[in-house]
Amino acid sequence: MIDLYYWGTPNGHKITIALEEMGLSYKIFPINILENDQFQPDFLAISPNNKIPAIVDQDGPGNQPISIFESGAILQYLGRKTGQFYPTDEIKRVHVEQWLMWQMGGLGPMLGQNHHFSRFAPESIPYATERYVNETKRLYGVLNKQLIGQDYVAGEYSIADMAIFPWLLRYEWQGIDLEDYPEVKAYMEQMNARPAVQRALAITVN
Repeated sequence: MIDLYYWGTPNGHKITIALEEMGLSYKIFPINILENDQFQPDFLAISPNNKIPAIVDQDGPGNQPISIFESGAILQYLGRKTGQFYPTDEIKRVHVEQWLMWQMGGLGPMLGQNHHFSRFAPESIPYATERYVNETKRLYGVLNKQLIGQDYVAGEYSIADMAIFPWLLRYEWQGIDLEDYPEVKAYMEQMNARPAVQRALAITVN
């Protein structure tokens, strides 16, 4: 059984998608980030960076519980645990990891800053908004190019897609017109059609 410490953000969706795709049993423990649950001592013992998601696998290595924070690390762990969506062939694995790290280091943080300055900042800061919207558009362009001639970002469906897709769901927040990125639009339609993705996105705790 996987204990998932979760809130319905793009990073939270990554892990519910993975758990549904991999057919793992899990129980959700809501962490209401709007009420600062992420700063509670019990949660900090699992996720010292006070961010969701985090998991505790009660059946970890050696049949011992293991706690894991950072969504990319969780995806890699679950992929290794199940042998699914994370290739063992080194060349294929590196290809998946490149795009997973692209999401973790670029797409997620830049789109997160876009969300903040475009929608939530207490005052308008045009320079910051323009900077992050432009970077968002650049990253969508990178993804659009990568998807030409293939259905998924690393060729075969993988944990990289599970990481990338949830951040695209808020494209309207990001100043993105999907008609400008036809490969990304088709990719999103394909991802949205997956039954496991549908089940994951239907989870509501917030």
